[in-house]
Amino acid sequence: MSRVRIAVVSGVALAAVAVAGAATLGLGGRGGDSTAPGRTGPAATVPVTRQTLVESVTAAGELGYGAATPLASTATGTVTWLPEPGATVRRGGVLLRADETPVVLMYGALPMYRALAEDAKGGDVEQLEKNLSALGYTGFTVDEEFSKATTAAVKRWQKDMELPETGTVEKDRVVFAPGAVRIAERLVRVGASATGDVVSYTGSTRGVTVSTDAAKASWASKGTKVTVTLPDGKAVQGTVSGVTEATAGTAEGADTAQSTVDVSIAIADQKALGKLDRGAVTVKYVAKERKDVLTVPVNALLALAEGGYGLEVVSDTGPRVVAVEVGLFAEGRVEVSGDGLDDGVLVGVPE
Repeated sequence: MSRVRIAVVSGVALAAVAVAGAATLGLGGRGGDSTAPGRTGPAATVPVTRQTLVESVTAAGELGYGAATPLASTATGTVTWLPEPGATVRRGGVLLRADETPVVLMYGALPMYRALAEDAKGGDVEQLEKNLSALGYTGFTVDEEFSKATTAAVKRWQKDMELPETGTVEKDRVVFAPGAVRIAERLVRVGASATGDVVSYTGSTRGVTVSTDAAKASWASKGTKVTVTLPDGKAVQGTVSGVTEATAGTAEGADTAQSTVDVSIAIADQKALGKLDRGAVTVKYVAKERKDVLTVPVNALLALAEGGYGLEVVSDTGPRVVAVEVGLFAEGRVEVSGDGLDDGVLVGVPE
């Protein structure tokens, strides 16, 4: 049985090409196992190893706080104070002052679309009450009804905020956001009108965004684990938190539109990011995985003249060539299966 040793190549695709190309180089007919004629043994040997083989793919990403969202104020009057860009405002914090009166951040999905006072009912009442309770103003039942007890709690909150103690929360006094906000940019100057977009904000936690062709984003399902490599080479763990369509356009020379998606990656360990606020990062994800399979280095493969691949197995009776089936190529190794192969069996490799 004739065979040609396959040279080591870098990358899964190149390895596969090298194997296919080298298979045409030998001469001879194909049979079963064969003792290598005129050989006393390979130059070097390695053991067959049982392991999990992983093919990883890397993509370029950008670390940051995400896209900025304008924050609209309905307050009348003049802006007399704004937070500095980069500042984080949390529940109960002041987003701006209009005529020296604070506009306060609270958490929730519903906008502040009306004034809230005693006898009001609805989901926005419950949202307000949840915030008051979280801020330590209690004594009422958190539900969809603005009760007398709620009024008393509002008055205590107004006193602490140095607001008129009316018991009514005016429409322009509170802005609701999903959570804590990080001020990205001042959109107006102090002295401008307080009505309209006054600042832009992002979330307060850092994450990574990967922009990629929608056709190549099958890996990006919510919950997928990835490894993020920072500019200093440090690796941190991330999880895909969402995928949103970014753009749809036609590439130069293409006949059909191509969609791009933004893959959002959450970093649970914010401390691992250090003081890095933004920058280019590398994201590595698992494209394919084969668990508990036999593997050998790619350069252990022999290209058989009659087609297919083999390994030079070394035993007490001497070296012999064993035909094998190959599977996943990854990390410089290849998945193999064949008669007599097992964990620890020695196979030949070039020295």
